[in-house]
Amino acid sequence: MCRNIRVLHNFEPAASEDEIQAAAVQYVRKVSGSTHPSAANQEAFDTAVEAVVEATRTLLEALVTKAPPRDREVEAAKARERSAARFGR
Repeated sequence: MCRNIRVLHNFEPAASEDEIQAAAVQYVRKVSGSTHPSAANQEAFDTAVEAVVEATRTLLEALVTKAPPRDREVEAAKARERSAARFGR
């Protein structure tokens, strides 16, 4: 379930709202142990996702680095290489 959470810091262009939202949903799913909350838990689930989105946004805005920004395409190629080495082609 957590494999979809990706590094969001130090990319050019910066992480989009969709990327932050997707990471927050994955985190809340993992912590709650539920991919689809029941109707009784939907409000708590949504509230938690919004809290994680806000915390993530605050964190990303506050982080500083001297490293050059990462390129999404280069990082994706590295991930494909790691996957090929791990699982074969």
